[in-house]
Amino acid sequence: MTKHDEGRRAFLVALGAGAAATTALVPEAFAKDQKQHHAATDAPPANRGMPPAMQHMGGGHGAFFNDDDARTVTAFAERLMPGEPGKPGATDADVLNYIDLALAGAYADQQDFYRRGLTQLDAHCSQAYGKPFRRLTAEQQDETIAALEQGKAPAFVWPSAVAFFNTVRTHTMEGMFADPIYGGNKDFAGWRLVGFPGAQPIFTEDDMKSPKAFAREPIVGLQSRAKSKEG
Repeated sequence: MTKHDEGRRAFLVALGAGAAATTALVPEAFAKDQKQHHAATDAPPANRGMPPAMQHMGGGHGAFFNDDDARTVTAFAERLMPGEPGKPGATDADVLNYIDLALAGAYADQQDFYRRGLTQLDAHCSQAYGKPFRRLTAEQQDETIAALEQGKAPAFVWPSAVAFFNTVRTHTMEGMFADPIYGGNKDFAGWRLVGFPGAQPIFTEDDMKSPKAFAREPIVGLQSRAKSKEG
């Protein structure tokens, strides 16, 4: 992992730790629209047998993204939150699945935003590198993301490059650290990364005194998982 990757991870992990330490673990739109999201979650994907983070890499489609867009969002999120041995990244946490379900449900009003943003992203990359974002090297993808963050991507009209960058970064953070019921934070990857224990019925005296990271599964996540299975 490069120093650039390490710096980005450290920044986002710090933000994630701050988010997990508050009660605001549920994305705002989801909190307002539970029924719509559960309808999208309950819809059976055509390629359920494949690993979640890779469902869109083959011949199937997701709840909203087509295959190419899924590859692009996967690559973008992974460059924002790159994984490394022993430390999960966006792909490990299934951030793609989170954003895909969100856009098919509670974030449906942002579908056109994503469609136009992804089209402009590939237009920018084709002008700069002769290839779409998903086919660039990691270094080129980082350069592209930096250009978006700085508003230096003239192919973007609406949404603006900065708005698109900020939105995808926000959704990547949500996919990493929100409750797994929303489709991301797979196996509590984000919570484990920042040492967030989730809701627990009790913390023992030994728990409070231990210098080691809390390792039990978050009860709130288990309850959410059970509810999602019950439908």
